[in-house]
Amino acid sequence: MRSFKNSFFYLIIIGGFSALMYWIILKGKTLEIGQNIVRYQIENGHWNDFLTSMNNNLQHPLAILLAQIVTIILVARFFGWVCRRIGQPTVIGEMIAGIVLGPSLIGMYFPEFSAMLFPKDSLGNLQFLSQIGLILFMFVIGMELDLKVLKNKAHDAVVISHASIIIPFTLGLGLAYFIYHSFAPPGVEFLSFGLFLGIAMSITAFPVLAGIVRERGIHKTKLGAIVITCAAADDITAWCILAAVIAIVKAGSFMSSLYVIGLAILYVIVMLKVVRPFLKRVGDLNSTRESLNKPVVAIFFLTLLLSSYASELIGIHALFGAFLAGAIMPENNKFRTIFIEKVEDVSVVILLPLFFVFTGLRTQIGLIDDPYLWKITGLIILVAVVGKFFGSALAAKFVGHSWKDSLSIGTLMNTRGLMELVVLNIGYDLGVLSTQIFTMMVIMALATTFMTGPALDLINFIFKTKSNVVPEEISNKSKYKVLISFATPEKGKTLLKVANSLVKKQSGNSVVTAMHLSLSSELHSFDVKDYEREMFLPVISESENLNQKIITLFKASNDIDSDITDTANHGDYDLLLVGLGQSIFEGTLLGKVLGFTTRIINPDRLIDKFTGKEGLFENSPFDERTRQIIAKSKMSVGILVDKELDEINQVFMPIFSDEDAFLIEFAQKLIHNNGSQITVLDAVGHIRNNRKIQEGIRSIEQIAPNHIMMMQERTIKKEFLEHQDLMIISLESWKKLLDSHSIWLNNTPSVLIIKP
Repeated sequence: MRSFKNSFFYLIIIGGFSALMYWIILKGKTLEIGQNIVRYQIENGHWNDFLTSMNNNLQHPLAILLAQIVTIILVARFFGWVCRRIGQPTVIGEMIAGIVLGPSLIGMYFPEFSAMLFPKDSLGNLQFLSQIGLILFMFVIGMELDLKVLKNKAHDAVVISHASIIIPFTLGLGLAYFIYHSFAPPGVEFLSFGLFLGIAMSITAFPVLAGIVRERGIHKTKLGAIVITCAAADDITAWCILAAVIAIVKAGSFMSSLYVIGLAILYVIVMLKVVRPFLKRVGDLNSTRESLNKPVVAIFFLTLLLSSYASELIGIHALFGAFLAGAIMPENNKFRTIFIEKVEDVSVVILLPLFFVFTGLRTQIGLIDDPYLWKITGLIILVAVVGKFFGSALAAKFVGHSWKDSLSIGTLMNTRGLMELVVLNIGYDLGVLSTQIFTMMVIMALATTFMTGPALDLINFIFKTKSNVVPEEISNKSKYKVLISFATPEKGKTLLKVANSLVKKQSGNSVVTAMHLSLSSELHSFDVKDYEREMFLPVISESENLNQKIITLFKASNDIDSDITDTANHGDYDLLLVGLGQSIFEGTLLGKVLGFTTRIINPDRLIDKFTGKEGLFENSPFDERTRQIIAKSKMSVGILVDKELDEINQVFMPIFSDEDAFLIEFAQKLIHNNGSQITVLDAVGHIRNNRKIQEGIRSIEQIAPNHIMMMQERTIKKEFLEHQDLMIISLESWKKLLDSHSIWLNNTPSVLIIKP
């Protein structure tokens, strides 16, 4: 009845008001009498008129800009993916994408398409958008710097950092002396040309370097700490020098540039002494995601924009203002992480690729069409590598590092990437760099960034040692080794209870390792140690309560699932325990492992979703990452579905097939080490026909007859399941159980699903 009333009301409203509009239009026609109405004439037919209209729409500036953005993001993501697959930083792929879309490739072989997608009058819009992206990105870079850490470690890093700037800067100035007449733009002073070549040679790409350090797992080592600190100090020093260079170039003379530098110093003092304390107070009051509302976010964004505007007015470029605004943000790590998340996605995913492509549009590799020009390009790369690599390495060796660490520091400091392109574009916009020398320097930035990974591999090979990522005591094959991999501390504590119940009385003949992997893209270099401590402290505390010795492993990863199996296999573990939390109800690991997808986040309703009780039972094929965990694991894998597991005294173990015989070994371990009461369900009569299972159960009964009980009931009472702490079942049997839609699954306790 209610549905009929709604439909009737809908028809009355729509029909009545449509009729009223039609009547008004008819009456309105009478108002045209005596008016000179101009009507559009269709001369070439409706289809041609439509095509003309579409062509005009395509040539609209907004349509062109949107087409450019879509194309740029797609191409940049593709080349970034390719580079990740071959072990190179994503930034390399994005830089290559810019060159591909520019006149060096598309413009050369498909000039009409290039002219249509990137017409000259549209490049201004693209440049301004890319500059906004750079401003946001430099703001993030500033926030990722921890000034307290720099202050604490400055004594260790200042020699390396400043040597890695002054040596390549001097060599760059010397190079400018030899190529000034041939490559400097007309009317540009040698001082301006030489200073820009010097700063271009001495820059280090802090974000790219930090990413490489995290990906290679050396962020926790002494080498990682010193190189991150050096790169951060290098970044700050280089940007200050760049600001001074820009001031000198813009001012026109050295004396007038002193006024600009004086204003810049005053601006920095105001930002540090006035603005920073104000922002700290705001940040302390709004350090949670809930309290960081729109008015508060507006305050910080206004600070960013005003700082960028002030530095642009002074004459030291808006990017320096953005960088400084990020550096003075509140030091609360949680606040910075939340704010970086708000800014980074837009700047890195959408706006920053525009900068790479805009740089590519300026890069014309076709201009390097002579062997002499390629020799000069090679000379530029050689000077850049010698200055930065050897300058950093020799300084590191001088302050007491080993040759391996010194060469690694030199290699990492030689990474230029995005920051180099920023400097080059500023020089190009100021008219200090010609298109030809700009192209050569872009090639140098690509080459020095690309060589970082292979050079580190070569150094590690030359100084190869027998040290293993896996701790020495894990390599003892006579011990029963358990690896638990957890996402949150709470899940880590639960998994540790499971592991402890399996090895409690074998402390001298077992090893338990707790591992936490975090996506490298979600970590910031200076927060790593605090983050690791936060993740492991509750787990270590639980291990002390259980009197269970553990080894901890932490790693920043690009592919968590692959790294889990690699670590487990290399360590020769006997059992891998994977903790699953709320993320499994969003279609992640459990859905992948079992071949099912679920969209629920309430643990109490998990089984309902698996049994199809609410109509959401869905099959989905295994994806590549999950097949890696299942196929590449050389040991047993336990997947814990945790429903507030506290004790493991009562354990329910259903047997569905002969292949489930391995579960009896887990029953033996639980009884021997934890004194658990095991109830074995002979679900389909396989136990009485399987000698191996029968012998295993008899051996338990001889030692602990009161700790194991057999069941053959087909109907499992709810009361029985409610008194169980844990159900242990094989992966294949769990799938069969789900397929059967068994009613008693709705009341299961926590479940440990084991793949033998």
